[in-house]
Amino acid sequence: MSIICSMKTEIKAPHGRETYIADFGEGLVMKRPLPEFTQAQKDKWLAKQHRTKEIIDDIKAVNNPVYNIPSMLHIKDDEYQLLEERAHGEPLTANVYQNLTGRQRYEIVTSLAHFLVDMNESKPVQTETLHKMADELKMQRLQNIVENKMPRWFDVGTVKYMSDLIKDVEGFEYVALKAWSHCDLNSGNVLYDAVNSKLYFIDFAEANYNFIFRDIFSPLAVDLEICKPVYEEYFKLHDKEKYRVYGPRNPELQNIMRYRIITVLLKRFTKAGDDLRMNPQSEKTVQNNEEKIQFMKNLIARIQYIEKQLVK
Repeated sequence: MSIICSMKTEIKAPHGRETYIADFGEGLVMKRPLPEFTQAQKDKWLAKQHRTKEIIDDIKAVNNPVYNIPSMLHIKDDEYQLLEERAHGEPLTANVYQNLTGRQRYEIVTSLAHFLVDMNESKPVQTETLHKMADELKMQRLQNIVENKMPRWFDVGTVKYMSDLIKDVEGFEYVALKAWSHCDLNSGNVLYDAVNSKLYFIDFAEANYNFIFRDIFSPLAVDLEICKPVYEEYFKLHDKEKYRVYGPRNPELQNIMRYRIITVLLKRFTKAGDDLRMNPQSEKTVQNNEEKIQFMKNLIARIQYIEKQLVK
């Protein structure tokens, strides 16, 4: 009998995109692929779990007490099951962050910077490479939204602003190191335990080498509006003998930060624009359009604010 199946108290939890999660007592969860998966999908899922365990074991070997990463304790290959420590706390959303004390916010910034440095330095940093920001965006879809959808709901000035912005972003490129990165730092993958004032980092399935500023100016940092303080802490902590990065006040760094933040917001703008229906046939679709349009307007306002704060 497997270690996992010997546990007696299974409480069903929501399914993820690929994983069924069950509570197995205090501090432990069991995971397995969704029941409807084919054999090939199950094998792919299992391979991903083994890769993730290796990544987690490597970063945990740093043994930094400032943050936590749940351990993957046991993988049962023949039964497609794994046993994992439970991450404590709640998703670190902007709303959660805004309601914390100044001390708690400082600890979060510091913990995030420590994690970023440890992640980047857990494997050798690669050489500098030219990175085109447009490669991260679905430019054709974005242009289609601006040219064909926006004129129906937005004024001429706003449409022109977005058209000019796209051209600006499309032409931006920068030289940066590639470093070992989490690659999916968002509020769903970073939990905050207010009781112990600690961050929990989860979901390392996407970890890989990536341009070093992508994790630093991640969707999480953008949502919490902590890009600058996180980078300042990162700059202090990173091993300057291993690799060099721009100082916090370097104009090139400011420019990179500006475009990275805008890119995060443009990805959301593209997704919302894709969901717009030109000829809504139901009240629900009309309501969905109204919500998406307001969301897009809010994103444009935030991009304009960023433009003012981070001058070229």
